[in-house]
Amino acid sequence: MRHLKNDAAVLEWQGTELVYVALDELTHFSEYQFWYLTSRLRSTSGIAPYLRATCNPDADSWVRSLIGWWLNDAGLPDPEKIGTVRHFERHDGQLLWFDQPTADSKSLTFIPSSVYDNPALLQKDPNYLKNLKALPLVERQKLLEGNWNTRAEAGKIFRTEFFTITQQLPQVVKWVRVWDFASTSDRMGDPDATASIRMGLMQNGGVVITDCTHDHLTPAGVTTKLQAVAAADGPGIHQRWQRDPGQAGEYQNQVLRSQLPGYDAKGITTTLSKLERANPLSRAAEFGEVYLLQGPWNNQLINELTAFPDGPHDDITDAAALAYLELTGVAMPRFGSASFR
Repeated sequence: MRHLKNDAAVLEWQGTELVYVALDELTHFSEYQFWYLTSRLRSTSGIAPYLRATCNPDADSWVRSLIGWWLNDAGLPDPEKIGTVRHFERHDGQLLWFDQPTADSKSLTFIPSSVYDNPALLQKDPNYLKNLKALPLVERQKLLEGNWNTRAEAGKIFRTEFFTITQQLPQVVKWVRVWDFASTSDRMGDPDATASIRMGLMQNGGVVITDCTHDHLTPAGVTTKLQAVAAADGPGIHQRWQRDPGQAGEYQNQVLRSQLPGYDAKGITTTLSKLERANPLSRAAEFGEVYLLQGPWNNQLINELTAFPDGPHDDITDAAALAYLELTGVAMPRFGSASFR
């Protein structure tokens, strides 16, 4: 069992003779790593060397192009092509494909699979399928349906119809306000803004957003806004913000906490990408678990969320996603295989 940390690591395999190579999550490897390892498939043992790889769909991966012939226009495996062995040669950096082997060709096939092909797993852990069905739209299309065309884009992560606007405040068991800071009062160039989201966790596990702020402020203005909003919220509502890693993040964390004596206020450290942070909130919204208290900020919040991740700004989205993670503690399956000879 080995790993390839980066492209340079393939040189550790120089001089080796391999009969079998198995790669798990092929889309996480670079194209260079893949093709270099195939050059190590050589043996005088009498066994024909071969490579197998498993992966989940990724529309932006080089693997999408490699197996494209086996997919239909919708990005799903074509039933008439599944398991068909094709042959290729490389000329001038490009792969030329043939239906029959040639003197210099190698062969490749693609065999799709899904969770339904693993009855033993479904029998032992029926919750696994429920977990896949509960994923946000994009991840569900990739990991449950096996769609190689799906990618995160505006209108797929959040949709307007996902949100229910209510005029009455539901019963809330826990509150938090999360900030996404920026220090700029100059609107030239459409800069980022300082945004905050006040969100409450309801008894049924859903959440309600009751306030959203969005301002272009100087550094001093950020402090004033933070103190004023926290005072309006009251000490019972926790104040949170994303904390950058390292000493700079610790310094900022201490400075911000000093501005809010008597409050439960601190930074949150996360290594998740923006999309990974937004996915749990997206899933909850799609299943009708996110409510908005009617307010003048509703349209601005919905407009930014539905434009994510292609919109020009994600200040509100970042704050809302982190608020959901903070309240729920939510902190993410494989699809298909390729065989190479």
